[in-house]
Amino acid sequence: MPQLDTSTWLLTITSMLLTLFTLFQLKISKHLYYPSPKLTTTKLQKQQTPWNTTWTKIYLPLSLFQ
Repeated sequence: MPQLDTSTWLLTITSMLLTLFTLFQLKISKHLYYPSPKLTTTKLQKQQTPWNTTWTKIYLPLSLFQ
């Protein structure tokens, strides 16, 4: 039974890792990164509701004069 020749495995694995590293670097370098968006202050718009425009007083039954 012949022996498995492993003398070239180191060269194969090293070249594969180098190639993968190079490909990833090229892919990342071509990627366009957008700048982070700046926070903008937004003005809060107050909603007009019917109970904001008129003033009503609520009387409790126990607080009325007898």
